[in-house]
Amino acid sequence: MKPVTTSKRYYVLACEVLFREICLCAAKSSNIIDVSFEKQVLHDLGDKLMSSALQDKINQLDHDKYDAILLGYGLCNNGIVNLHAPIPIVVPRAHDCITLLMGSKEMYSEYFSKNPGAYYQTSGWLERSIDKGKEDTIPQQLGMGKSYEDYAAEYGEENAEYLMSILSDYLVNYTKVTFINNGVGDIEGIRETSKEWAKTQDWEYEEVEGSLCLMERLLNGDWNEEDFLVIPPSHIIVPSNDDSVITSTPKASSEILKERP
Repeated sequence: MKPVTTSKRYYVLACEVLFREICLCAAKSSNIIDVSFEKQVLHDLGDKLMSSALQDKINQLDHDKYDAILLGYGLCNNGIVNLHAPIPIVVPRAHDCITLLMGSKEMYSEYFSKNPGAYYQTSGWLERSIDKGKEDTIPQQLGMGKSYEDYAAEYGEENAEYLMSILSDYLVNYTKVTFINNGVGDIEGIRETSKEWAKTQDWEYEEVEGSLCLMERLLNGDWNEEDFLVIPPSHIIVPSNDDSVITSTPKASSEILKERP
């Protein structure tokens, strides 16, 4: 006799910085979850290349096997714009993964408003950035992977000092390291690494408790309209440019969509 089950089968396409959290939520979910993790470095390749890589993964799926595709991403600098599938896609209403790690866009917004200079650290960000320098990323293309000695040998010491100061400007607006503790990974090791990084930069250090509730609800199929967008088949993801973060529109009505091979 075939067992009776109400479980859904979902395909999760997520950033590897959420590996531990997504796996924990998948293990606890009553649904059948298949997961694919993409390299964190996709964020550095630009929105078009990121979107293209994720669309390729979606296109390769056996869509008949799944009830929906779940995205473990936020808008991520438009890296999920134009994604579409012949089955529903579900994505949290989030600008980036910090919302997923904190549990809601409201919690993130409240913290950010009080701490605009926070540089966020999590177990996933630290663990998955180890091999980042090996990728052909935009920072690498711009020379951000080079040392002072590299620049001095190529351009002279005076020019090297100037180039290093320009390329380090991306840190200028940060004033503290915020470790989001979701209770996964080497907590003590991540904590000490984050504290040392803050000390090196002469920044403050703060630890905040994260929340898995948004990721749990994503995998459990608990999708209210306020926190999740369900993209119907043959629709694409587009920014909403308001507090809802993202919306969808019929694929055929958009002039910006270009089908990829």
